[in-house]
Amino acid sequence: MIIKQISVFLENRPGTLAQVLSVLGEHNINLRAMSVADTADFGILRLVVNEPDLVEQALKGAGLAVKTTPVLAMRVSDKPGGLLAEVQKLTAAGINIEYVYAFAAPAAEEARVVLKVDDLAKAEQVMNGDKVADGGEGPNFYW
Repeated sequence: MIIKQISVFLENRPGTLAQVLSVLGEHNINLRAMSVADTADFGILRLVVNEPDLVEQALKGAGLAVKTTPVLAMRVSDKPGGLLAEVQKLTAAGINIEYVYAFAAPAAEEARVVLKVDDLAKAEQVMNGDKVADGGEGPNFYW
């Protein structure tokens, strides 16, 4: 499923993550996934949230540099080799994975994976196989 990921450009100093989380809290936003890629001076905070359009506007309103990126989100079996099997499908289709982050939900026996790929539409088609994409559902339903 293609979902919206929010990326926030942040200075690497105390309090910047708290500033973002405070804005999310003020708007009653629920985090679904988060990662930070950092350098010595700056970082890119990537978020999957229940209301991406609202979050983009709220963070921009707080003076933060924000970008929305479509990414591929998928569920994989929470067992050894579960992610490998899905990544091999993308590899066989010639799709490059630019970055990935994931977490497991042991009670659900599944892991959730977010991938930035070079051909999003093709990747979604590969992962859905013959199934019709369930368009119209947002991350509220997916996560």
